[in-house]
Amino acid sequence: MSTHEESAPGPISGALVRGVGLTGAKRRRGRGRKWYISLFLHGFLIFACLIAIFPVFWILISSFKDQQEIIGSTTLSILPHHWQISNYTHVLTDDNHIFLTWMWNSVVVAFFTTVIGVFLAATAAYAFSRYRFPGYRPALMAFLITQMFPAAILLVPVYNIILHLGLLNQKAGLVLAYCTTAVPFCVWMLKGYFDTIPISLEEAGRIDGLTPFGTFWRIVLPLSTPGLAVTCFYTFITAWNEVAFANIVLISPEKYTLPVGLQTYVYQFDQAWEKLTAGAMLVTIPAVLVFLFAQRYLVSGLTRGGVKG
Repeated sequence: MSTHEESAPGPISGALVRGVGLTGAKRRRGRGRKWYISLFLHGFLIFACLIAIFPVFWILISSFKDQQEIIGSTTLSILPHHWQISNYTHVLTDDNHIFLTWMWNSVVVAFFTTVIGVFLAATAAYAFSRYRFPGYRPALMAFLITQMFPAAILLVPVYNIILHLGLLNQKAGLVLAYCTTAVPFCVWMLKGYFDTIPISLEEAGRIDGLTPFGTFWRIVLPLSTPGLAVTCFYTFITAWNEVAFANIVLISPEKYTLPVGLQTYVYQFDQAWEKLTAGAMLVTIPAVLVFLFAQRYLVSGLTRGGVKG
């Protein structure tokens, strides 16, 4: 009797397998959850989503109102009586297009922070993942310890370093400050991702003549697209939304980034709500675009395998 005939299931065993499969499928579909429990859970999730979305919705609606209507509006009259886009035109054209200057500064700072920070984090994470060297554990723990301190504690030492380097009121100084906070988190995240990549793939590349950096650049990084996408998005958002370091490093109004620039719409005894809400909505556009870009690469990276069978 051949091996195929010995391993072929009989009528009884085949029925048992089908029965077990149907029972497992029913169990997965049912899970013992009642319909009213599912209704309550879905209702609670919808309610939580509405709570999270409402502030953004209020800012969006208020950006089409004038100052008096924003102050006098109530919950029942949240929609504007007269829709207008003058708030956006005023923000984009006031003071010699200062808002566009702030946006350009934010784009430059966030871009270089992302490129430099992720490159440093990826190389360091690869070294921690693949090599064991003297001081391995203390160095790895040092990256973790830096995440335990709040940003307020790091303001003074980072400011002193930037001041002694002559980078005060410079974009390069702000990039340096942001890298100090983004790199440690990205190192730990990318190290965990690099640990999941089989070393046999790198060994095959070394046999084909690749250098250690070549295996890192041509094999490890393409397989780490999901991890790189997440770390790039985290680093960009960190640099895009940060205000504490930018507030102490940047002095001249033309050097401001968007978070610092939006503070100029809040006066001592009054607030320009129409400009503040319009500027807040304009700030979200680049962040949303970066998220959509990172999401596309994240999904493609999750569906891509390291070995094709």
